[in-house]
Amino acid sequence: MALDRDPATRSRAEAFWVLSGLHAVWWYRMTHMLWGWGWRFIARFISQIVRWWTLIEIHPGATIGNRLFIDHGAGVVIGETAVIGNDCTFYHGVTLGGQGDVKNGRRHPTLGNGVAIGAGAILLGPITIGDNALIGAGAVVLIDVPANRTAVGVPARVLQRPQRRPRP
Repeated sequence: MALDRDPATRSRAEAFWVLSGLHAVWWYRMTHMLWGWGWRFIARFISQIVRWWTLIEIHPGATIGNRLFIDHGAGVVIGETAVIGNDCTFYHGVTLGGQGDVKNGRRHPTLGNGVAIGAGAILLGPITIGDNALIGAGAVVLIDVPANRTAVGVPARVLQRPQRRPRP
């Protein structure tokens, strides 16, 4: 999976040993299991060690689907009530943070499947990002983003994603 999504990674061995995003997600899976068993202090303690090691902070209470790819992951923060669908991609400095608002028990964003988030983007509060949405680098997203749309800017605004035209 990492080999398919990171052109700079040349082998499975390289991915295994050097991809901090991969390590962070593996450790998240273990701490999330501990969190679910009620071993919350141990889960948080391990997640803090992993944060120090990888520079990626994933709260063990977050819910993450399959195949999350974190590329150049330094500075990524994923909050406790964040929900991330399958096949999402994050670049460095992405924050899924709380804003103090609580909506249906959530303080953090909910992402659909196939969402891509550019470097330095900040998503705050109990917002929803639809399937296959794109969030531009440096965007500050405080609003819902529909499926198949792009959000850019500070504060972010939603654009219509350009349609691909078939080649003649």
